[in-house]
Amino acid sequence: MYLRKIALAGAIALMGSSAMAACAFQNTVPLKMLSAGFEAWKSATGAMAECGNFTAELDQDFGKKQPEAFAANPSLYQIGGVSNGEITPLMNAGTIRPLDDLVAKYGQNLQPNQLIKIDGHIMAIAMQVNTQHLMYRKDIFDKLGIAVPTTYDELLAAAEKIKAAKVVDYPLGATMGVGWNLGEEVNNMFLGFGGQPVNPDGTPNVNNEMGLKTLDMLKKLTAYEDPEYLTSDSTYVQQQFQQGKIAMANLWASRAGAMDDPKESKVVGMIEGAPAPAAMAGGKPATTLWWDGIVIAKNITDEEADAAFRVAMEGLDTEMVTAHNTDSVWLIKGYVPGRLAAGAFATAALNPPPYPSTSAMGVMHMAMDGEVGAFLKGERSAADTLVAIEANYTKGAKDAGILK
Repeated sequence: MYLRKIALAGAIALMGSSAMAACAFQNTVPLKMLSAGFEAWKSATGAMAECGNFTAELDQDFGKKQPEAFAANPSLYQIGGVSNGEITPLMNAGTIRPLDDLVAKYGQNLQPNQLIKIDGHIMAIAMQVNTQHLMYRKDIFDKLGIAVPTTYDELLAAAEKIKAAKVVDYPLGATMGVGWNLGEEVNNMFLGFGGQPVNPDGTPNVNNEMGLKTLDMLKKLTAYEDPEYLTSDSTYVQQQFQQGKIAMANLWASRAGAMDDPKESKVVGMIEGAPAPAAMAGGKPATTLWWDGIVIAKNITDEEADAAFRVAMEGLDTEMVTAHNTDSVWLIKGYVPGRLAAGAFATAALNPPPYPSTSAMGVMHMAMDGEVGAFLKGERSAADTLVAIEANYTKGAKDAGILK
């Protein structure tokens, strides 16, 4: 995997013990990590903690906190969990270090597609691929005779049938919470309708027919969602599924394993996966491909970096994957795809675009997130919303030096 460098919810803490468990060495260097809090990170950091002297802060707002935390000298964390979205500001700020020497020393078990190279250097180690895909209650679909939707128009028809049957609280769940999630949904749908939100010269490109179609479709979907959809993130939708409140959602592959967790799910064995729906007939899935992995802070000692990488490798090994095979679509040796990974694999096979990890897209993502909520609440027209997105983007792009 390669990237190009572009110029420019509550936290859960896990503390490592000295019990050593399955770690191959005893870590004596105090280490801290900041990452997202979904199941795959819980599993990986749990394995890292077995080495001792390790604390993981799992926080869904990690992406907002990491840039400042890693810019501190010394860095507030030695290890970061990132995706191809969150690595860009860290690269632009120069706050993470190349990993080539550490890979040479401790990365013998890594696979080539885990090495995230930027400008010729290994800057991150990927542990999983991630994409949104359609997850649905097979028992409900079978009972009502509903075919699995392949487009959003078909999904709307299925939602109407489920609503009429009154078998769940809401036919749809959606990650449309203001604060990154909504921007991602807007971008996914816009790409699905064939648009490119930023032109090659850095100017905005959303005030067009694709933009109007995107807003119209998102508005139609809200009629079948929890009225609090503007506060709904991935964890919220995961819990809606687990509690039997929704029948389908376009949700991240990293959340699929939790559906079969008998400790917290009432729908064990009932959820199936399918490709993310296309925005239009004949189009690609209206989603993007992502990876998640680790980075090592630059503003730490070489001793800390060495220990941090060794601990990270213990968390991203075959033993961890064997114990937590269904928690993710892992890139790590030993992974065996299961039932709940089928939708993600099928989505990836249809070649949706990778999320564009550029500074310009970061600004556009925030502009989409910041402006579309007013439209969905009926406070602004679709046409005015597209104008507002482009104005918001243009200001941010000038501030970031993308536009003059």
